[in-house]
Amino acid sequence: MINEDSTSKNQLARSMKSRHLFMISLGGVIGTGLFLSSGYTISEAGPGGAIAAYLIGGFMMYLIMLCLGELTVAMPVTGSFQVYATKYIGPATGFTIGIMYWLNWVVTVGSEFTASGLLMQRWFPNTSVWMWSCFFGLLIFLLNCLSVKIFAETEFWFSTIKVAAIILFIVMGGAAMFGFIPMEGRDTAPVFSNFMGQGGLFPNGFLPILMTMISVNFAFSGTELIGIAAGESENPERDVPKSIKNIIWRTMFFFVGAIFVLAGLVSWKQAGVIESPFVMVFDDIGVPYAADFMNFVILTALLSVANSGLYASTRMLWSLSSEKMISPKLGKITKKGVPFNALVLSMAVSCLSLLSSVFAPGTVYVVLVAVAGFAVVVVWFGICLSQFMFRKNFLKSGRNIRDLKFRTPLYPVVPIVASVMCLASCIGLAFDPSQRIALYCGIPFIFACYAFYYMKNRLQSREKTDDYMEKVN
Repeated sequence: MINEDSTSKNQLARSMKSRHLFMISLGGVIGTGLFLSSGYTISEAGPGGAIAAYLIGGFMMYLIMLCLGELTVAMPVTGSFQVYATKYIGPATGFTIGIMYWLNWVVTVGSEFTASGLLMQRWFPNTSVWMWSCFFGLLIFLLNCLSVKIFAETEFWFSTIKVAAIILFIVMGGAAMFGFIPMEGRDTAPVFSNFMGQGGLFPNGFLPILMTMISVNFAFSGTELIGIAAGESENPERDVPKSIKNIIWRTMFFFVGAIFVLAGLVSWKQAGVIESPFVMVFDDIGVPYAADFMNFVILTALLSVANSGLYASTRMLWSLSSEKMISPKLGKITKKGVPFNALVLSMAVSCLSLLSSVFAPGTVYVVLVAVAGFAVVVVWFGICLSQFMFRKNFLKSGRNIRDLKFRTPLYPVVPIVASVMCLASCIGLAFDPSQRIALYCGIPFIFACYAFYYMKNRLQSREKTDDYMEKVN
């Protein structure tokens, strides 16, 4: 399967165009975090709390992207933030960041398959979730086995479908909210009744906003895919800044607009994760087959995220292998430019999280989101710190700040504020019993990554010393 001639250099091809880069990043964002987890956020934080949480999460994402933009334009490489952390913080931290990001996506990929299985039960209620999860898993694996160009084109059209669907939802949902479209079982339009009644904007207080931030961060995770894909972009210096500017305001519009409509139409007491709140809304609107259409669109969106996630996790393993931090076998590339061994390993671990489709999918799914959310916040923190150290070293070397094609504004305020927000999101996990397990698993995992790196280096150093002594003697 591996072409030794083409893999001797083990370099990925730069074949992605600007539209691919933007849509892959947008495709990585719009998935379960919006279509399914938003129900959990509304149920916990209430209508006003959910909107506030997504506004805060969007602002946090904006700061992270500003930091990543400066780094990526200056050094466009595949596996970007792992490489940046290695160079500007330390090799052990770079290794940990890379593994945490890989963990984020392999868990996310599994959760997308689980969510897809849950959605299929709308049409096939007597079938099992795991059966559909395995089917979709095989489909996405085969798509990732194709060339990078075909993957990028597939993801472009996946993302286009769901962007169009979100715009349609905001328009139709907004029309139903203000009475332009009738809703079944309601004599009057809801307008702002969900915001005013049933406990008001914050029925459970303000603490749930902090508690749900990890789920919200999970929803916004994927924007950083611009950094991963930049290494395979035709013109990263031109494409990355353009994609970052587009992804920020469009993501904010889609997320905040959709959450506003959802909170206005779905009571926080009815929201959850077993059924998408988007589908619930179209069920209530009563347009023939509208709910089924939305279910199909959401299914497409979830598979799109799984597609992007498997791509991202595979490239991160390739990057770690290129840095000689893990086995060189994971850096092997096929004739079509795909790191096949890294792809197989990522898919295999993703299948472990498919266990959630067998054991209590509704509750285990929330745990998977928490684990993935914690991992991505750790990576975001690493991006902020890397940018802080990069700019510090850049100025210390006496170079002119104008030499940077893309500059993070208000340095060092932006990376510091973003870092504090990342820490606050992690603290919020401690207050939510259903997500607290992410801390119990995530923190020991971080220590294990550092321990593994230092033990591996120590063993390699000892082997080099022994080889040297043998040659001398």
